[in-house]
Amino acid sequence: MNQRLLQSFVLFLLLTASALSAEKNWWGDGKWTLRKEITIDTSGKGVAIAEPIGTSAVLVRLHEGVFSFLSAREDGGDLRFVADDHKTVLKHHVEKWDALLNEAYVWVQVPDLKPAAASTIWLYYGNGEAPAPEAAKETYEANTTLVYHFTDSGKDSSPTGANAEGAPAPAAGSLIGAGLRVFGQAPIKVPAPPLPEFAPGAPLTVSVWVKPSALQPNAVIISRRDGANAFILGLNNGIPFVEVNKQRSSDGAPIAAGGWHHIAAVADAGTITVYLDGKSYGAVSAAIPSIKTPVEIDKDSTTTDLVGFTGEIDELQIAKTARPAGFIRFAAVNQGSTSDAAKLVTLGSEEASDHEEEGEIMKHLTLISDISKDLTFDGWVVIFLCTLLAVVGWGIAVGKVIYLNTIEKASAEFMKRWEKISSDLTAIDTEDAESVKNLGGSVSGKVQKLMYHSPLYQLYHLGAQEISNRMKSFRQITFDPAQKKTTQVLSLSGRSIQAIKATLHGGMVREVQKLNGKLVFLTIGIAGGPYLGLLGTVIGVMITFAVIAKSGEVEVNSIAPGIAGALLATVAGLAVAIPALFIYSYLSSRIKDVVSNMETFIDEFVTKMAEHYKE
Repeated sequence: MNQRLLQSFVLFLLLTASALSAEKNWWGDGKWTLRKEITIDTSGKGVAIAEPIGTSAVLVRLHEGVFSFLSAREDGGDLRFVADDHKTVLKHHVEKWDALLNEAYVWVQVPDLKPAAASTIWLYYGNGEAPAPEAAKETYEANTTLVYHFTDSGKDSSPTGANAEGAPAPAAGSLIGAGLRVFGQAPIKVPAPPLPEFAPGAPLTVSVWVKPSALQPNAVIISRRDGANAFILGLNNGIPFVEVNKQRSSDGAPIAAGGWHHIAAVADAGTITVYLDGKSYGAVSAAIPSIKTPVEIDKDSTTTDLVGFTGEIDELQIAKTARPAGFIRFAAVNQGSTSDAAKLVTLGSEEASDHEEEGEIMKHLTLISDISKDLTFDGWVVIFLCTLLAVVGWGIAVGKVIYLNTIEKASAEFMKRWEKISSDLTAIDTEDAESVKNLGGSVSGKVQKLMYHSPLYQLYHLGAQEISNRMKSFRQITFDPAQKKTTQVLSLSGRSIQAIKATLHGGMVREVQKLNGKLVFLTIGIAGGPYLGLLGTVIGVMITFAVIAKSGEVEVNSIAPGIAGALLATVAGLAVAIPALFIYSYLSSRIKDVVSNMETFIDEFVTKMAEHYKE
């Protein structure tokens, strides 16, 4: 019984810990009522990326198939992204939010993305009173020097703040929200400063999405010249290239017009590598020269050897670091529109917080917590004693319930067998103790072990032992002249039967004592809990009025906290007594049933015995 009680207590602790853990893992103190799990999977189950990635701004696409726009604020201002530790808030910004078309593009900075692994972040929403979201420039780390989404023309979303000059109006329906539709007529200039210079031999990464409307020879996408030094990223009849001081990268297969492609150039250690759609495409052995002039987009105004790019441009980024191959591959897949983008970043089902449903309960618990701050030391002593009574009482109650359930099951098994042998006690009319225990061999060892917990079985065994002891003294051998043989006669006198009945009643008393054992602790809780609580309340009220008398301040604000704290002791006492009363009544009712069954069994046993062993 003690082992089962311990197991039940451990299970209770585990369930409590699980509930507390679930509540603890909900970020935002329940103010954000909804959340979604976002999985970024670079393993084979998502999109396999084996090379290092590092910190990256991840594009999260929201649409009505994966997100309930009616549950969020109409401008998306309540969106928050939290790391898997449920503590760290990730920096983010909304590029586009259209609650009418149910479409949104959100950029989230995810630190240290791992290759060949699944990472988890959480999207929280559903807080109409949330403050404004973070600034866009905080989404990108310090090495990012330029980010143009082109949703709002040439506004720089990086920490640099280098807004473009001469950018046309955004074109709707681009790759990611809005983009730019250009015709190669006039350059879009990025002022320098604030855009940092290109230092000689320094690492650099330039990436952009392009959709050529026609294949042109030597079309400029991005250009930066300073005297004889030049850096150019462009398309030559559909072949992406990077050119540094007239040194051009190697050629690959041309792209077709009318489709979106991600082009990136990464300069590192004297080599500039060109990537197309996240894969290495070409390279040139050259280092970045010193250039301090502005960057020009779509056209190089300083030469006639190159033409302006015609088509659409989206998501231009420049970083003063050499991005690893995994970073380029991740950006090309994540920002693209292929089916792999949905495999790489997936949104789970919507989860609702229990905070709203339990709001009133939580309010009451918060008030009780505040009241407890004004509780005196005497009150805490009373609450400790009440808690001790509650723990002991509930432990005994759980043990008794388990014990009574075991008794009920064991007695049911015993009565099945008893009904078969009660009409003829010959099966137990033996000096073989083992035959008595297993009811004449009618039960297995497993069932016998279970029946051992039944008080009825204990009474039966006690009665069988009494009969066996008397049979040793009262067995009679008679001679029958007609049959000419001797016969063994088994009989019990009336006094012997009464003695056995008294023994059975004695056994029943011991079983009843076992059933009622330790229930006194529940009665102590019922009777003592309210008195302990009343004692704590009286002392608390006395102390409160004594303090008021000394201070001379008589007002509600000075009286109410002390009185409320004192009454908390009474609440603790009643919280012990009321459950103890209910459980005691329940246990008493079940114990009475067991006692009634024992009395009935004793009467039945004595009757069957008197019939079988005639005087």
